[in-house]
Amino acid sequence: MSYEEHRAKAAEFKKRLNFAIITVSTSRFHSSEKRDESGEIAKKIVMSKDHKVVGRWLVPDDIVKIRRKVLQAMDDPKVDVIVISGGTGPSKTDVTIKAVSPLLDKELPGFGEAFRIEGYKEIGAPALLSSSMLGIANGKVIVCLPGSPDGVKLGLNLIIDELPHIAYLCSP
Repeated sequence: MSYEEHRAKAAEFKKRLNFAIITVSTSRFHSSEKRDESGEIAKKIVMSKDHKVVGRWLVPDDIVKIRRKVLQAMDDPKVDVIVISGGTGPSKTDVTIKAVSPLLDKELPGFGEAFRIEGYKEIGAPALLSSSMLGIANGKVIVCLPGSPDGVKLGLNLIIDELPHIAYLCSP
């Protein structure tokens, strides 16, 4: 089956995907404001493509708490895609990739490569300090992005149109 045929079947499979958005940030988690600009940007991008946000959470940079929330989203039959922003940098407290990687059935490394290339075009060498990841777990698509608003915009805009196709391919 050709790429175009796969995309056409994906469009028939599900026109509207359901998203869980998880923001990882210890400082925002402990703030009285709980302002989540990156989560808001993710929500706007998702909704601009006629998809639906069915869950949204803010968790601290803690491997157990990140995994617990991701597993909760993975177990929810309504959720098709899990977007996680934050905790992907080089600091010792940036543990999102470490928390999520063991949960994946399959990683799709081309996304991280494309993300860094596009990020490098926009901001130069600092783009190389952040990780991003796309994978499949329990029939769900999982996207890990940096926590910056620009990183969320770049990452989601890179993959959002391909997500129905990926969801179709990884559905049980």
